[in-house]
Amino acid sequence: MRKAYKRLEHFFEKISSVASAILSNSITFMMALLVVLFWILNRDFKTQSINDIIGVVIQGVWFLSLFIIQKSFSRFAGSLQLKLNELVASHETANNAVINVEHKTEHEIKELSKEYEELVKQLKDIEGNSP
Repeated sequence: MRKAYKRLEHFFEKISSVASAILSNSITFMMALLVVLFWILNRDFKTQSINDIIGVVIQGVWFLSLFIIQKSFSRFAGSLQLKLNELVASHETANNAVINVEHKTEHEIKELSKEYEELVKQLKDIEGNSP
């Protein structure tokens, strides 16, 4: 059962990575913009109330916002990860296993997190025993 779960989790991580890359792509945004424009321009606004028209416009803006937010988040996360990688790489005693941690699986990240939790416990024990 664990093996099947690990496979499923690995498959989901790959799908989410691909989806994130697609949603943050400028070509995908342009295609979505064309779809929204086509959708809005092919509606018969003469027979709709102002509330329906506003609702259609809000749906289009909301849909496009998904792509914009994903692009902004990907850019922010990428730049933050580069900064962290530089800090880790520049420190001699740092654990280089955390460089490019964004490419690790969730299981690998949890294992690294456990190692750091143990390190914190050891440091607290050392501080508690010192006079």
